[in-house]
Amino acid sequence: MAKVTSKLQLTLPKRIAEQFGIAPGDEVEFAAAGDIIHLIPAGRPRTPRLDREERLRLFDECTTRQRQREGRMHLPERPVTDRDWCREDLYTRGPNLHDASEETD
Repeated sequence: MAKVTSKLQLTLPKRIAEQFGIAPGDEVEFAAAGDIIHLIPAGRPRTPRLDREERLRLFDECTTRQRQREGRMHLPERPVTDRDWCREDLYTRGPNLHDASEETD
């Protein structure tokens, strides 16, 4: 993990710099992508954005593959109801750590 200095500079970890061939003095580009910032070494082509039709085509292909996978799966037709636990048990199992901390006071 890198830290940002008071001058808004950051140090790139050595293993990352070596992995991507970034050397001292090289220029890099910062590209915003939602809540993420991509660091792109200068001279590298950016990945072209797909147009809407291409994204929809790829999405439809993935959906078709997922439906085929689901068709090959052996899932119960109805949810299992004869199990020996319920969702609420997930929150009440084991020792109550809150109560144990009060006893030690």
